[in-house]
Amino acid sequence: MNAGRVLVVDDEREMCALLEAGLGKRGFEIVSRPSGDSALGLLDEEDFDAIVADLNMPGTSGLDLAAWVAANRADTPVVVITAFGSLETAVAAIRAGAYDFVTKPFEVETISLTLGRAVGYRRLRAELRRLRLATEGNALPPGESLPGTALVGRSPAMHSIYDTIMRAAATDASVLVTGESGTGKELVARALHDKGRRSGRPFVAVNCGALPETLLESELFGHARGSFTDAHASRAGLLLRASGGTLFLDEIGEAPVGMQAKLLRALEDRRVRPVGGDDERPFDARLVCATNRDLEAEVESGRFRADLYYRINVIRIDMPPLRARGDDVLLLAQRLVKQIGGASDKKVTGIAPAAAEKLLAYAWPGNVRELRNCIERAVALTRFEEITVDDLPEAIQDYRRSRLVLDLDDPGALPPLEEVERRYILRVLEAVQGHRTRAAEVLGLDRKTLYRKLERYGIGEPD
Repeated sequence: MNAGRVLVVDDEREMCALLEAGLGKRGFEIVSRPSGDSALGLLDEEDFDAIVADLNMPGTSGLDLAAWVAANRADTPVVVITAFGSLETAVAAIRAGAYDFVTKPFEVETISLTLGRAVGYRRLRAELRRLRLATEGNALPPGESLPGTALVGRSPAMHSIYDTIMRAAATDASVLVTGESGTGKELVARALHDKGRRSGRPFVAVNCGALPETLLESELFGHARGSFTDAHASRAGLLLRASGGTLFLDEIGEAPVGMQAKLLRALEDRRVRPVGGDDERPFDARLVCATNRDLEAEVESGRFRADLYYRINVIRIDMPPLRARGDDVLLLAQRLVKQIGGASDKKVTGIAPAAAEKLLAYAWPGNVRELRNCIERAVALTRFEEITVDDLPEAIQDYRRSRLVLDLDDPGALPPLEEVERRYILRVLEAVQGHRTRAAEVLGLDRKTLYRKLERYGIGEPD
């Protein structure tokens, strides 16, 4: 793997040889020059991901070189090295345009890490610039969205989702969309509708967890006149109103058990009887359901009917959490900057690299919904054309990924393997918000094995 193409500029041949050998072993492609003047000639012809330059050289110094690069190749980071590690020298290097400052003597690993950050920073800036240009039009480049839908993302996980949607859309099979809250499950349901033969017919959605059982029954099946106190007229239910199109049952895992039995009967017979009515009427609606619950665990506990589960779970689409989608965070964020900034008539065009690094590092427990909230806040607060770190919520500014720290120098402090496994399982459960089936998939275990381990470790059902 190529870690980046780096130009090393130093009048000491031994230093050039040392960096060529050490950085080369770490995946960098190294080109060296013995003076600042010769480096300037090369930079007129070739491009590099980063530059390492000695501060004190005859003729064009490292400071001069950093200033030239800042003026002519602003996207190329310069790391200055010197034996004179005073604060004044460091400030002068940064003011001249240097990305970072390393003092001699140094370990090759130290400068390798610094260059890794510098190359990453350059590539991030290039990606942000590309995303800004890409989102200036109404359509993203091929592969970065599912055309004709609101789904955005180019990660392998999202491309797998796109493929499943296109294959499922050509059928009338029931689809179960699972995933954490805020991952875009309703967008998947709408994409299935828009890409299928029912696209010109109604798309009807209802949240099963937002209504009490009696009202949900009336909403789904309709009611006859006089069937209850306020039923002054007959009303068709959502199953009938969605006929010919798609019925989206959001949070199906919240549906009361009694309601589940009535829904199963309607789905199997493809007929519906209004509340208080005598006649059944046929309906033809494609069913898409969504849940953030672990329905397999709900079935095992008796809170969800197994027969209904198999009826709605003909095709399953698992929406990945935002933290598992890599650079999709920036793609979505830039898209949101354009949408929200345009709607507010505020000239905000992009995201500063330091802010982008914070967005990429954050775990996003609230997924895309939380990202939208974050960008909306940042657009409202920023005083610049780019969102900066100071515009982000404190939780994102201060976020640090948790790590399992092992003190290898103190064997007595090392935990036993079972304790390491227990901590890791707990961390995975936390990451998937207690969804045990998904945790088993992440851990590479079957659910029964995971349940046995949890029981052995004394870990009960999540609250």
